[in-house]
Amino acid sequence: MSNATWDALAATPLEEVRRRAAVLDELAEAEPVLVPGARRLAWNDSGGQSAVWYFAADGRVLLLTFDHEAALNLYAEEDYALQESFYAGVPASLVDLVRDRPENYESLNLTDPATGRTIHYAGGVFWYDGADWHVSEGTEEYCRHEKIDLFGESGFDYCLRDYRFGADLTPEAVVESRDEGGWYGSEQEREADLARVRDLFTRHA
Repeated sequence: MSNATWDALAATPLEEVRRRAAVLDELAEAEPVLVPGARRLAWNDSGGQSAVWYFAADGRVLLLTFDHEAALNLYAEEDYALQESFYAGVPASLVDLVRDRPENYESLNLTDPATGRTIHYAGGVFWYDGADWHVSEGTEEYCRHEKIDLFGESGFDYCLRDYRFGADLTPEAVVESRDEGGWYGSEQEREADLARVRDLFTRHA
């Protein structure tokens, strides 16, 4: 299994992953959330795509990605068992971080009609065991069986693009990307935003 973003994530120290997650959380104006045993940080593009990180107190991490335009969007399927299967192979204590939890902007719930239990939607489920990153067995098996491009159709590549794993994440890189996306109406707006982003990075140094 080879993917440039995946390989770059795997090569990034956990503290740097956490720093980038905190920076992108604030850039996306998502609120950090404490859940029992973990801290949740998130990113969204305001258009239905998201990355959600759960940094557990014991050093493990759960990462969910979601792209509503991709093949692994299970939102319209309303198939609880299928979504549940995507978490197969992930330690139960990590899955509990997204089970029977309130919905939020990045993560809607799918409800089991038989029991009323809920679990967060995710097109891709990934986790870190304290030393290595893993694709969940359930996600990997489904993609293999359906002949689906896991990293593309789970939203992994798109949703982790702004984290710039494998490259420097700097205020200048953020503002350059925004500039290319047409964020600024003038050079003065660009410079003012660069000053704000630099201040944000200082807080997350």
